[in-house]
Amino acid sequence: MTPYELDARAWQESWDRQQEAYLPDREHRLTALLDAVEAVVDSPTPLLLDLAGGTGSISLRALERFPQARPTLVDLDPVLLGLAEASLADRATIVTADLLDPAWPAALPHTGYDAVFTATALHWLPADRLTTLYAEVREILRPGGLFVNADHMPDDGLPGLSDKLTARATARRDARYRAGAVLSWESWWAHAAADPTLGPLVERRRQVYPSGHSQDWLPPVGWHLDALRTAGFSEVGTIWRGGTDAAVAAVR
Repeated sequence: MTPYELDARAWQESWDRQQEAYLPDREHRLTALLDAVEAVVDSPTPLLLDLAGGTGSISLRALERFPQARPTLVDLDPVLLGLAEASLADRATIVTADLLDPAWPAALPHTGYDAVFTATALHWLPADRLTTLYAEVREILRPGGLFVNADHMPDDGLPGLSDKLTARATARRDARYRAGAVLSWESWWAHAAADPTLGPLVERRRQVYPSGHSQDWLPPVGWHLDALRTAGFSEVGTIWRGGTDAAVAAVR
């Protein structure tokens, strides 16, 4: 194992810890996501698409469960793609593509994916683009294929309680930051910028996102279910919920 691969493993762990500050039950949602994928996979070599896959967190876990799977990871962030490439090596196809561009499916190496999954990523997209993306995802799935999106999706019927749960989670996270228990989002990126390998990628990232990501758009779970039905999926529902977060699933 090369020093860079060892560094990538450490950076993966650092990314996981930073994400868990926002998502204390992150592993639960990823397990529920992969349980659903396992339920529809009927091949020892399933085609899996990790949409906005970042560092490859889900692909790495998918390969533990499906060692012969053929994952494709799509993202645009140079830093996260660099970590994904170092961590996944030749076990996955890494694709650089912008999900804001409707032509993104043309960059994929396959069609007829068994499953497409994403977690804590599509909230960067505006409503009209996400609605269209859901329809695009349906088209690249095989019949009976599965799409799962896990993200911040409050319950439509609990707006007041959802606000209180969000405030509670923010207070707990801020306390962990003050105690130095975990890096904040901003601190993680500062560490990456100071790293001799990731630093140049951070600078390239600033060119890709000159004004940063767009504002989070966080509709309730009902919006996602309606959008997936409109996209033409045959079955749509919620497979996991934790506080104000949920994972929605849709079957082509």
